Amino acid sequence: MSKLIVAKFGGTSVADFEAMSRCADIILAEPAIRLVVVSASSGVTNLLVDITRHADMAERYTCYQGIERITLAVLNRLDNPQQAAPEIETILSALRELIENGAVYSGAHKDEIQSFGERLSSVLFAQVLRERGASALCFDARRVMRTDSRFGKGEPQVNQISELCAVHLQPLLADNIVVTQGFIGADEIGQTTTLGRGGSDYSAALFGEALSASVVQIWTDVVGIFTTDPRLTEQARCIKEISFDEAAEMATFGAKVLHPATLIPAMRRNIGVFVGSSREPKAGGTWIAKDVKDRPPYRAIALRKSQTLITVKSPAMLHAAGFLTRVFDILSRHQISVDLVTTSEISVALTLDEGGMTSAFNVSVEPALSELRSFCEVSVEQGLSLVAVIGNHLHSSKGITGDLFNTLERINMRLICHGASKHNLCFLVQDADAPGVVKQLHQNLFSAA
Repeated sequence: MSKLIVAKFGGTSVADFEAMSRCADIILAEPAIRLVVVSASSGVTNLLVDITRHADMAERYTCYQGIERITLAVLNRLDNPQQAAPEIETILSALRELIENGAVYSGAHKDEIQSFGERLSSVLFAQVLRERGASALCFDARRVMRTDSRFGKGEPQVNQISELCAVHLQPLLADNIVVTQGFIGADEIGQTTTLGRGGSDYSAALFGEALSASVVQIWTDVVGIFTTDPRLTEQARCIKEISFDEAAEMATFGAKVLHPATLIPAMRRNIGVFVGSSREPKAGGTWIAKDVKDRPPYRAIALRKSQTLITVKSPAMLHAAGFLTRVFDILSRHQISVDLVTTSEISVALTLDEGGMTSAFNVSVEPALSELRSFCEVSVEQGLSLVAVIGNHLHSSKGITGDLFNTLERINMRLICHGASKHNLCFLVQDADAPGVVKQLHQNLFSAA
């Protein structure tokens, strides 16, 4: 096969029968799309997560009924619902059994329960394609998406994924459109795992890497990647082309269009990534590539709320070797991910993400803070937002930082990080100030562009 496109459709793109039909139009208009990766229908994953959080059986069943309602609403719109109904009922029955038998759910049980959304949507979507005349089949991603056993955030085993895809998935693509699940995988002994919230994008890129795809398409509910969140300013505009490095910075620092890990497999194999709207497929979108024609100083502004600033202070830091090693060893042992770091003679300030796909707060932070307090003065500030200006050569171009600081001179910044990357300049502001800061920055930096 000379050209292979992997197309991923997010939760809003497969939210209901009409949405799935629009996605089918996209697929059938492009013969090179052979692998389709789907998320759970919009709202389903939240209900599945709620099931794992409720001990009360009645509350669990209320969540289950919501999932069943969303699923059956699509099933009943099919021309031949009886063709998909047996498999749908088998999946729903398995979910009911887990609900009834689970007292307190382990990490493994939570991942298994959260896999049901994608398993349901993929069966339904394959049937939608078949009813449009396509030779389509549903493929269980867990057969090839091998991860380790870190439940909730499985680490993909890239070499094994490639080997398994060559045996089990590649042969199916010549004569079929294969629909599979994003977000889920399995460990070495077959236990269901997940790649973390929003991981369907990552799945699509991993499949693209394993199958040597020419393009990975990410279909969502927005027309590409914007210069900033359009909800913050009406001046935000779609970026037609962006480099891997810039897009990776945007994803890392809060742009919600892409999962932060999505671009890593694409970068390894230099696979082009397209981001577009399944509602408006002809409205264009954003191409992400290694080489782009234009590399402006300012490309975008990203915002990530719910940040925590931790300051560790001790006179023992002064001219002492090994102090920072001790601090970061504690954070590492407690599996706490740090974003920004600045240091002075006797203190180090660092930021943690309280929410979102890369959250440090997926684990308890307090044990690590207690350990740090045994030899340091530790202060914790919350209610902060991280603003990241994304661009090119921000560390070396004359005048660029002057433009930024002139805009920010009246803003109280708690921390600033500049110089570690040529693609970003980051700072912390109060949550209440953040929307206005982004709007003003966008106006000043992009109005003349």
